[in-house]
Amino acid sequence: MLLELQISDFAIIEHLHLRLDRGLTVLTGETGAGKSIIIDALGTLRGEKVSPVVVRVGCARARVEGVFSLEDCPDLVPVVQGYGLWDEEGEQLIITRDISAESGRSVARINGRAVNIGALRDIGGRLVDIHGQHEGLSIFNTRTHLDILDRYGGLMERREQVGDGTARLRAIREELAELRRDEARRTERIEELRFLLEDVQAARVRPDEEQELIRERSVLQNASRIAELVQSAYTALRGGSESGPYAPRPVTETMAGVVSDLEDLARLDPSAGPLSEQATDLHYHLEDLGVNLRAYHDRFDFDPHRLEEIEDRLFLIRDLQRKHGGDIPSLLERAERAEAEIERLQHRNEYIAELEQREAALLTELGALAGELSRCRRATAESLSQAVEGAMGDLSMPYIKFAVHFAHEEDPQGVPVAVDVAVDADSRSAGRERPDTAGNEGARLRPPNPACRYRVTSTGMDRVEFLISPNPGEPLKPLVRIASGGESSRLLLALKSILSHVDMVPTLIFDEVDVGVGGRAGQVIGMKLWAMSEAHQVICITHLPQVAAFAETHYAISKVVEPSHRGDLQTRTRLRHLSFDERVYELAAMLDGTPEHEHSRASARTMIERAQAMKSGASYRAATNTTEYLV
Repeated sequence: MLLELQISDFAIIEHLHLRLDRGLTVLTGETGAGKSIIIDALGTLRGEKVSPVVVRVGCARARVEGVFSLEDCPDLVPVVQGYGLWDEEGEQLIITRDISAESGRSVARINGRAVNIGALRDIGGRLVDIHGQHEGLSIFNTRTHLDILDRYGGLMERREQVGDGTARLRAIREELAELRRDEARRTERIEELRFLLEDVQAARVRPDEEQELIRERSVLQNASRIAELVQSAYTALRGGSESGPYAPRPVTETMAGVVSDLEDLARLDPSAGPLSEQATDLHYHLEDLGVNLRAYHDRFDFDPHRLEEIEDRLFLIRDLQRKHGGDIPSLLERAERAEAEIERLQHRNEYIAELEQREAALLTELGALAGELSRCRRATAESLSQAVEGAMGDLSMPYIKFAVHFAHEEDPQGVPVAVDVAVDADSRSAGRERPDTAGNEGARLRPPNPACRYRVTSTGMDRVEFLISPNPGEPLKPLVRIASGGESSRLLLALKSILSHVDMVPTLIFDEVDVGVGGRAGQVIGMKLWAMSEAHQVICITHLPQVAAFAETHYAISKVVEPSHRGDLQTRTRLRHLSFDERVYELAAMLDGTPEHEHSRASARTMIERAQAMKSGASYRAATNTTEYLV
């Protein structure tokens, strides 16, 4: 959810600080005041392209900053963590984008860390969804239609199962293709693998052998010095061959005297007992150290032949690494894989037969999964069509017809799927193959053909496209060829309201989706936007008072012309949070342009109260699970 938005030196906005909450937030104001500029600024936080012309005249850079809460979108946390951008101190993301006027370059940061445009689009696109009348609407992009259908029907898990099956099938077929290559290449590959395997096996190397040999060589190379150090330490502890009054006294003898003195002290003063015990323990440790030094000295044996063996062995290991690359552990792992691959290549025909059996079994499994997914999609398409037509009826388009066109691609190397395919269908069946043949009474369904193979991708076997007929008597045609600006806006709103319960994006922004509709439809649009705000944060720019009446939070945007610091005139955008009375005045101005008249304000007040009553009624019915409220 978007908590705060700060915009500085962006177009005509000098500085704007917008605080947002849950529910429906409405932005109103005169044309050119800067409402859509706010939406453009928000788009930069989603990774949309930006030009240096957006930088306010006379400024070096523009900045947009958004503070987002991730409290309602836990699925986004692993994504943010994957980019190394998670702040453990709080469940917030701060996204900033700076645009330079001079270079035109922009710098994006998330939680203070610079990110590339790909990461910004990945994260920002999951936080905010922007919809406008001509935004390059996603509903005009047929590639999004399948996602909409699957999300509406709760079919994403089935789709993932099909995707997993296609990935496994692709892996098997790639392995089969590798095995079926020409015999000369197979023989050459076996020789390559044997060269590696025989060298590694002949060397009989162990994973840690190189480091062990290096350590042992270091000891042998320093044998003389090691012997001197051991002898010196032993002599200091236990004494050497020297005798006489000037010979150094061994440490163990000195320590024995210390022990004797402290034992006498402990007899005189029992409180010194711990000191005596400590000295005794230390004496024993010194005696043990002497014994261990003697044992080490006796064990140590410098053998020049062993040093030569180590050098030869290290040379062999390094020659092996030079020839085949990598360290010893990786060479051992590659040799193990080479042995298995040689086995497969030598028993190529048997392994091909095994893979073919696995392929056949997987094709059967995948065909069943893809067929069931397609069947569920057809049922979902019928339900979606009815829901869209009902929602469009509420939006003053009662005669619109909506359907989902299904297409499949036959492929001799594809997956055998038994599926009903509509031929010249004229019904509202979602399986329509020829959408422009309405009225053909000879329509029929081709029976399932188990022998027919279809192209199945990670999304299944279906290619879908939304079709509409906006007026009675017109055939269903692709959405992009039919819908006008107003129709597409209302269709988008209908789809969004229907899909709001499965839409994962927390913040939805609508930029004048009410263009081209009248007051009654505007009231329904307002109600639908408010209903969506029960599950999402919704921000809407509108020119219709009927829509603005449903707002929980209402901001008015105005444009003022003031002297700049240079002495010339400059345009600035002002943002004002409206109280109830100010909302009444704003809606009255939107109604008839005469907010100073009491009758205009009374109409506006009634409009707000009616909207509040409709919202209260809808909330009550939702809580008590009673009949849907009809507007």
